[in-house]
Amino acid sequence: MMKRSSALILRRGISQLCKNESLFRVHPLVMQALADNKPVVALESTIITHGMPYPHNLSTAKEVEDIVRAEGATPATVGVIDGEVRVGLSSPELDQLARCEGSLKVSRRDLPYVVSKGLSGGTTVSATMIAAHQAGIPVFVTGGIGGVHRDGENSLDVSADLTELGRTPITVVSAGVKSILDIGRTLEYLETQGVCVATYGASRNFPAFFSPHSGFTSPYHVCSPEEAAKLIASALSLGLQGGVLLAVPVPEEHAAAGQQIEEAVQAAVAEASAQGITGRDVTPFILQRVNRLTEGRSLQANIALIQNNAKVGSQIAVALSKRLNGETLETKTDGLGLKKSADPGSDIVVVGGINVDFIAKGKGKSLQFGQTNPGSVCQSFGGVGRNIADSLSRLGCRPLLISATGADSHSDAVLSYCKHMNTRGVARLQEQSTATYCAVIAESGDLSLGLGDMEIHQQITEKYVSQFEQQLCSAALVCLDGNLPVSTIDYVCSVASKHDVNVWYEPTDADKACKPFLSDAWKSLTYCSPNLVELCTMTRTLGIPTPDALPSSLTEVLSVALTLSRPLLEHIHCLIVTLGAKGVLVCGEHEAGSVDLQPRRQQKRKRLCAVHYPALTLPAEETVNVSGAGDSLAGAIIAGILKQRDTDCCVRMGLLAARLSLVSQHPIAPTLTLDSVDPGQFQPQDWPKPKLMLID
Repeated sequence: MMKRSSALILRRGISQLCKNESLFRVHPLVMQALADNKPVVALESTIITHGMPYPHNLSTAKEVEDIVRAEGATPATVGVIDGEVRVGLSSPELDQLARCEGSLKVSRRDLPYVVSKGLSGGTTVSATMIAAHQAGIPVFVTGGIGGVHRDGENSLDVSADLTELGRTPITVVSAGVKSILDIGRTLEYLETQGVCVATYGASRNFPAFFSPHSGFTSPYHVCSPEEAAKLIASALSLGLQGGVLLAVPVPEEHAAAGQQIEEAVQAAVAEASAQGITGRDVTPFILQRVNRLTEGRSLQANIALIQNNAKVGSQIAVALSKRLNGETLETKTDGLGLKKSADPGSDIVVVGGINVDFIAKGKGKSLQFGQTNPGSVCQSFGGVGRNIADSLSRLGCRPLLISATGADSHSDAVLSYCKHMNTRGVARLQEQSTATYCAVIAESGDLSLGLGDMEIHQQITEKYVSQFEQQLCSAALVCLDGNLPVSTIDYVCSVASKHDVNVWYEPTDADKACKPFLSDAWKSLTYCSPNLVELCTMTRTLGIPTPDALPSSLTEVLSVALTLSRPLLEHIHCLIVTLGAKGVLVCGEHEAGSVDLQPRRQQKRKRLCAVHYPALTLPAEETVNVSGAGDSLAGAIIAGILKQRDTDCCVRMGLLAARLSLVSQHPIAPTLTLDSVDPGQFQPQDWPKPKLMLID
């Protein structure tokens, strides 16, 4: 249990930001690293705004980020820009903070005011810990932490860093405590707060920022990144809700100047006292004064220790990531009994709509329009893109959802419901309304009427989606829904074609099914999952003759579907044609008596075929909701493909997921798990026999 819980705690932290996305923003590169369970190191920004003069502050910030990358981790410098907490700053944002003379020093107490006023500033240790914890980043590197000020027993001047360490489960890697503080009382206060303190290295000597020796000792010490990672993982597993402080001594080659710097520190402290400088102004005054008194040597030592901390902290973050991922590999299996990685679906990207759905189901045999009908009404959360991402998330995958909502109560509700998903790619737009959809369903389960306000889907623009191009380029599969603007679909298809990325297109409805077929974008599709009406729209858009009326008998339906599918299979690897109560027709390349669902690995085309799978029977009176059955089917088939299951297993997983959706008030059943769609729970004779048909 302890080994599992450390990874789970981090995953819960990763999902917290979905509730606060109007206040917190995570850089796409940081977002992807977190989604992929890769090591990330948080960095504070008061060193940029208040710790060093320009341009040393900017160059140091960039050098530290480069060190983190060189050690195999992703840097996430935290700052506040125009009232928004940014976890991961772009190069222009770093430059903005470095040059701004009026930037505020933002601690825990300052966050509400700075955010409410739309101000900018550098985050202290405490504020950075809060942001890192919100984002699910367990390791944070800084120069030195704050502490109990000298004469603190009278002034009660105690840094918020210490109380934050006592209540926020973040590991802070620092060069100990600045020597301008009362180090003994600081260590006593940390003990009172229940903070685990350890020196990094062979000695338990507690460092004093510029000097490796403060005259005090740490309770513990760790000698390697792996040992530190084990300590952190244990702290997370215990769930103590407190931090860990790892104190890293300044490199020996810069420690020689420590005595001279210490003398300058004492002189600066006396000057600050004489000039009546107190509170948050003390540290920046002393650092600037010490730099002058030492003719720049303190600045050089400051830069050296920060760079050293970054190197050590990144090595620890990498070791921790390996440890947590390794623990998950050892302890988690999927519903089919096979071991899975810590984040098996982290390279899936879903781009599509989010809706708040209102489902009304009549209780009479028929609905009478123009009057009130007896029935039931419930709210749920849908949208094709959201549904497929939800389905994948519940089936052991970790897709990144790229979408858009308004900054309204509907958005708050849907993002709170989706806290089990990676919604970092969801934009919350001011003065926009979250998409809403109302479905009226007859007692038979058939859709009688649907109304939707979907305008916000047009805000999922090519420009917005291009921010995630790196994730698109490296994805194993990208799923698009038909709610997207044509230009966005064309853009994603062009990126996918260039980087050989598999694309699944879910047409959404008959009017939107044509979008990729208005250009050559459709030739970049790997999979497509239309119903028969949507398939007609696709072929009609390409100028291929389609029937004026759709047949009703199964034999004729299959014949039409095969005829219409044939020209599309010249470029699309596989078509999954949904036929409602008549089942599913899977069309593609023939392999070992079935359709080969796995992405094409060779240019030479094989013979084409189709397999018809009858639907799983369900009494009409048990049907609660039809809005998510197709999306559940698609999500489960995608999950099966990514797990390299055979075609029968993939389709049967999809059929089971669709049946769960039909009997749930939610488009994607909350009971959906890998176990619930495991075909192995049924005897082979319980499955309707699929029918193989050759196309050519």
